[in-house]
Amino acid sequence: MILSYVWCGFILVSAFFILLTGSGPEATKAIIDGAGEGVQISIAIAGPMCLWAGIGNLMNAIGATERLSKLFSPVLRLVYPSAQHDPVLAGNLSANFCANLLGLGNAATPMGIRAAQRLKSASAPKIATDEMCRLVVMNTASIQLLPTTVAALRQNAGAQSPFDIIPCVWATSILSVSAGLCAAFVLKRWWSDV
Repeated sequence: MILSYVWCGFILVSAFFILLTGSGPEATKAIIDGAGEGVQISIAIAGPMCLWAGIGNLMNAIGATERLSKLFSPVLRLVYPSAQHDPVLAGNLSANFCANLLGLGNAATPMGIRAAQRLKSASAPKIATDEMCRLVVMNTASIQLLPTTVAALRQNAGAQSPFDIIPCVWATSILSVSAGLCAAFVLKRWWSDV
């Protein structure tokens, strides 16, 4: 709801400055060009996203997600202790983690939502648990081995080697996840002491 007001505010401020500067024709052209580019980018991303989302569903159907959850269980146990006792949660978390590893944030979202629903506290369903906060951190920062969405965008923009950013993506994603998880654990301890 608040975001709707923020976007309305942006539009009103923009309209005010368009009227103030008299740049109506240029603004109209920019809006139309931007909308067209948005559609082109969506189409460029749709192919790889559909491919990997389909592979994710196939992995789930053949039981690969369950095997991956066993592979990632040592990490999952540290970050999400509830996953030890809930195999469905562990499967959703591991599928979400795998999709993020492949750089498919949008394909990871449904599994992350399912995991967040299972992490909900029965006693206080409207309050985010510590594990839910860590899930948000892991999804936002997400370690990416293959930045497929970014590579698709770069290829659409004309990059000769769209995957040449991989070392930088590895370094920044590992550092951002580490910093986010450290902050989540520190804030949990600090918040519980208050």
